Amino acid sequence: MDSVKTLIVGAGITGLATAAALSDAGDQDYVVLEADRAIGGWCKTVKKEGFVWDYSGHFFHFKHPEIEKYLRDRMPGQRVRVVNKKSFVAYKGRHVDFPFQKNIHQLPQADFIDCLHDVYLARSSDVKRAEAAPERNFKEMLFARFGAGICERFLFPYNEKLYACDLASLDKDAMGRFFPYADLTDIVHNMKAPDNASYNATFTYPEGGAIEYVNAIASATRPDAVSLGEGLVAVDLGRKVARTTKREIRFERLVSSVPFNRFAAMCGLQHDPAVWAWNKVLVFNLGFDAKGQKDVHWVYYPDRDTVFYRTGWYDNIFDTDRLSLYVEIGFPRDAPLGEGEVSRLRDRVLTDLRREGVVTGQRLVAEHSVVLDPAYVHITKASLAEHARLAAELRRHGVWSLGRYGRWTYCAIEDNIVEARELVSSWIS
Repeated sequence: MDSVKTLIVGAGITGLATAAALSDAGDQDYVVLEADRAIGGWCKTVKKEGFVWDYSGHFFHFKHPEIEKYLRDRMPGQRVRVVNKKSFVAYKGRHVDFPFQKNIHQLPQADFIDCLHDVYLARSSDVKRAEAAPERNFKEMLFARFGAGICERFLFPYNEKLYACDLASLDKDAMGRFFPYADLTDIVHNMKAPDNASYNATFTYPEGGAIEYVNAIASATRPDAVSLGEGLVAVDLGRKVARTTKREIRFERLVSSVPFNRFAAMCGLQHDPAVWAWNKVLVFNLGFDAKGQKDVHWVYYPDRDTVFYRTGWYDNIFDTDRLSLYVEIGFPRDAPLGEGEVSRLRDRVLTDLRREGVVTGQRLVAEHSVVLDPAYVHITKASLAEHARLAAELRRHGVWSLGRYGRWTYCAIEDNIVEARELVSSWIS
């Protein structure tokens, strides 16, 4: 039986960042298991007919300059573009600046009056807010803070298309710091002095795609550390032995970025599988023979008649002369997405892109699609409580579950690097 000090499961950003942090600390006694034949997880990059696409839009928003420098120092010769985000909401044939709730003054007059009236009444009285019933879920939070006008025009339909679920099932803080809150004062100020800054107002993107950041982290790991095509099957917590598709490995500590519901089952932890819910996202990457719209990086689509919830323009990030898009469609986790259904949806996407004016006379010359499953986890009161309980049990056995799916949370890619470093630092200190 093989033995290792630290067993790492998953060679995406989280797993590789854990391995790199160990190497940086002088600890080379680790192995990284990866079931796929390539590193990167959902941060893989596809190159086809001169187009560069990711599995979906993965743009880095650095809050920690030292992490950005660390990555760039390991990307020799790779040009990294720094982009000031230009994002919009498609609404009744026009583009409204994002976030929608701060830019309702750009709506048609009747819509603007309805939205302003409702958000004012939702927030107009401190006494009213104090006496209101607590917001029990995400849908109630949105309605209580923004009123019917904004919710019905954007917040409800868009998020229902994204999460593919009843918003009342989500925890009220399901999006955490990533939700663009705005109060009535913000909304009124924005009418005269626009300030649409958000956590991702500026982002960076390598010309080789998001995989270049993955490769940068991987370059800091031990060269022979990653075992590709080897998946985790089960973990015996008592014996501290992991069974893979190829062997058994004894470990002192284990770090996993496997989706938590699957990992908990692999570890034999007793829990209710119904606690865990998520959506999946079908991503189409599409390359055309001529340029399209300029000065736009992504657009949100609340209209329920439009099949996708978001599109992004790679060509406006790279400043290239051919339209290059990613298009995202959300589905419930049990939705069938076989080859025939994907083909049907591809045709629907192209029709809707033309109807929305994204594609005019351009000809499609290259394409790629992938299903991300899971894509966005559903953060509920039950999932928060059960994750806390089970994660505590795992830690008692020297096992940690990290990353968006390992922690069953909503986070940025940089957050995964930070948490991996903090965990390794806690072992060393």
